[in-house]
Amino acid sequence: MVPRAPRLPHRSPRRRPPGALRDTLTLLGLPLLAALALPAAFAGGGTRRWFGGRAESQRAEAQAAKDAAAAAFYELDTAQRDLRISIETIAAVDSSPAARRAVDHFAALGRRIDEASGRYINAVDAHDLDRDDLEASAASRARAELTAAKDELGRVKQELDRFADGLGPLLGKAETQLARLAPAVERARQTLLAASDALDAARGAGLKADDLAARLADLGPELTRLNQGAGQHGVPQTLERAERVTREAGAVRAEAERLPERATETDHRLVSLRTRAQALTTRAGQVEPVLSELRRRFTAACWQDLQHVPDHAAETVRQAEDKLAEAQRARDEQRWPDATALLSTVRALLNSTDEAVSAAGDRLRQLNAVQKDPQQEIERTRFAIRDAQRLAMAGRNTPDPRHARPLDDAVARLERAILTLEGRHPDYWHFLTETDAVRRTVADVVTHIREERGSGH
Repeated sequence: MVPRAPRLPHRSPRRRPPGALRDTLTLLGLPLLAALALPAAFAGGGTRRWFGGRAESQRAEAQAAKDAAAAAFYELDTAQRDLRISIETIAAVDSSPAARRAVDHFAALGRRIDEASGRYINAVDAHDLDRDDLEASAASRARAELTAAKDELGRVKQELDRFADGLGPLLGKAETQLARLAPAVERARQTLLAASDALDAARGAGLKADDLAARLADLGPELTRLNQGAGQHGVPQTLERAERVTREAGAVRAEAERLPERATETDHRLVSLRTRAQALTTRAGQVEPVLSELRRRFTAACWQDLQHVPDHAAETVRQAEDKLAEAQRARDEQRWPDATALLSTVRALLNSTDEAVSAAGDRLRQLNAVQKDPQQEIERTRFAIRDAQRLAMAGRNTPDPRHARPLDDAVARLERAILTLEGRHPDYWHFLTETDAVRRTVADVVTHIREERGSGH
């Protein structure tokens, strides 16, 4: 940017003269106030000689052109300075191609501004409008050159304004990021401090929390980079780092605050699962009498798949007790993830044992019920078939073969299952499994019918 051209003293008596004007006045050896009074002296008669009305008219027009050019120069210079702040803000925050293009465009505009400003300053320097012997022709040339310089400054100012209008989205994005920067960094610092305090409190309660301490220590270098500032590491990178530190430190804080509760919860689960294992050991001992009754009263097909239950129950309970011992050691060593995983394994083993032990008793109850009154199971299954058949015929004269066929098969399958109850040693378990399979098939047909009608097919 070339030096700012002098502004006329009478433009604004409350403003200080530009630096260039002050420097010129100093070189002339004139006090500033005396120099500012010169136009008034000329207006009051002064010592200037007068050469006629036409010359003075041209001089006044040239002076007016000079004032207008100075105003245009000042406006362009102010606009450029203001826009430079915006460009620097965008460049500091945004590295996108659009931001780089904006920076390059501003630099090109700066060269245009330098050219226009140089033309204006050359025009000012080339003409001394205060000369006593200023000719009308010289004043006319000065007016023309200064007017041309003013017009050029105006055109460049318009280009600069259009460019500034187009910067809105980029500038808004940059200002938003800058507005987020300081709060984000402060939030990261405060979250780190809170995590450290929570860790100290956990340790004060006798909990080691070594893994949390290591995770918090890993964030130390990140805090150093945050303190070094966005000027060194960039605004987007600093924002991303602050958010990451906040997130990770917040996780450490939450886990540290939950450690006492986690320890209590682990202790409760250890006691509960140990009690459950003992209860299952007792229940597993009751399976053998149930199997004996099944063997005595029903055919082998009704109970032989349960033969393994006592041994399986004893083995899974033993495994669960071993895992409980490992979980206790992990809890004593405050290896919380290991303790949690082991307790989940124990729970799965005990669930499996519970199902197996319950299966023997459930089998005996089901067989007793069907032996006493098989008609109840038959009617339950027939009702399901009839209900599905009514749904298949709703709104139709004939059923859809896709629905009628599986329902007809279900009727035939039920009749075959009923026949297995005849004879001296009925296979009640086969009968129960068949009726259950028939009801599942019927339920599938009902689901398909409702889905098709719900979709409009």
